[in-house]
Amino acid sequence: MRTSVGTSTRSARPGLTLAAVAVVQFMVSLDLSVVNVGLPEIAAGLGFSAVGLTWVIHAYALTFGGLLLLGGKAADRYGRRRVLLLGLGVFGLASLVGGFAQEPGHLVAARAVQGIGAAALAPAALALLTTTFPAGKARVRAFGIWSATNAAGGALGVLIGGLLTEYAGWRWVMFVSVPMAACALALVWRGVVGGPPPARGSRPDVLGAVLATAGMTLLVFGVVRTDQYPWTSPVTVTTLAVAVALLAAFVHVERTTARDPLIRLGLFANRSVAGANAYNLLAGAAIASAFYFVSLYLQRVLEMGPALTGLMFVPLALGVIAGSVLAVKLGYRLPPRTLLIIGGLLTATGMAWFGLISPDGAFVTDVLGPSIVAGVGFGLCLGPVVSIGTAGVAHHETGTASGLLNSSRQIGASLGLAALGTAAQHRTGQTVTPETLNDGYALGLTLSAGLLVAAVLIALTVLRRADPPSWAEQTDDRSTGTPAVARRKDAPA
Repeated sequence: MRTSVGTSTRSARPGLTLAAVAVVQFMVSLDLSVVNVGLPEIAAGLGFSAVGLTWVIHAYALTFGGLLLLGGKAADRYGRRRVLLLGLGVFGLASLVGGFAQEPGHLVAARAVQGIGAAALAPAALALLTTTFPAGKARVRAFGIWSATNAAGGALGVLIGGLLTEYAGWRWVMFVSVPMAACALALVWRGVVGGPPPARGSRPDVLGAVLATAGMTLLVFGVVRTDQYPWTSPVTVTTLAVAVALLAAFVHVERTTARDPLIRLGLFANRSVAGANAYNLLAGAAIASAFYFVSLYLQRVLEMGPALTGLMFVPLALGVIAGSVLAVKLGYRLPPRTLLIIGGLLTATGMAWFGLISPDGAFVTDVLGPSIVAGVGFGLCLGPVVSIGTAGVAHHETGTASGLLNSSRQIGASLGLAALGTAAQHRTGQTVTPETLNDGYALGLTLSAGLLVAAVLIALTVLRRADPPSWAEQTDDRSTGTPAVARRKDAPA
């Protein structure tokens, strides 16, 4: 009987496991951005209102981020392979149904179910990667590939969405995930073996997941609606108060539940976990907002078509991939913390450069340069933040830690888009012209740079200088199967 991770991974097929995780991560990341360029066509096709249209993005990001902790806990308790297969089935079916949507509510519901499937997929896939490649050069290479596919999915999603919208119709931005889900399903079925028998104990805390998701949804809803209801209006105050109460109830439930809590709050006593997730939340907020603003700038200010807009995101995509590859090379020499600082500063520089856009600008002068700088910087961050956020976490909590990282990024994306989009809307005002739209988008991009500067400050003040010293120096704790940090000679036992 297999009783350890080491036994399980030796009988697995690491190459197929890595391929499956790469396809899953590409698909999940792609679906965060693939609808962006197609939003005008989606609105025209289904009759979305201006406010309702944003929920095509929020429905996915919120259910994804809000349920990721439950997904991570389920992966730990019921087995990563089992949860991965279930999530792929749900995701693929929701994508198919969404492509046939006839009303706004149909598409928003399909996107929400996609988010549920992604919440099962992402932590299970990342936990498989962590345990299949626990140490050394193989781990560095595996995280590098994961980072590249994660980055490519988000960045190329805009290109793919633009091409599909213009030449095949907006419904294909939903259909495109169906063959990818089928491919990943086949890879998981053939290449990933079942782990240890499912743990027997208390059930995962579903109530906590519901409270967290409902609280975050109301929080985003309250912020988004400030374009109609001011911050001091009874509607906004009540909505935000209920959201805060639900999130406080979530924390209380996690501390007192008799069930298996979604997250052991003591995890946040680990500075690596706390710092990596705070960094991830701010970076996710900045990047998601930047994708949104740049896409709208190209289409509504420079009047580019969907396909051409998508094509103009290619330098950003290539920059992210290049940054991810560079992070692997530097990962043998530099601590992940150092890479987060360098990458965050580069990305902030690119965002500040984006903030200089003008209504009579052009791709070469206003978009190309900042796309490359921001892309390379963001690529440098992706692998190191995962390595830090899962370092030193016990094997039975790797799924939870992975889910927490994904959750912080998606929740950050939704909150960031809500807050920065609202700020941009206030700057634009009631008179909508290319000039006023440009002013709003420029403000949003400048604020994105500020969020990344805050993320760098967190890396400087919260994360330890040598925790872990480098990806390549991480070793496998054979007693638990947990990826551990190679101890310095002066480190306490």
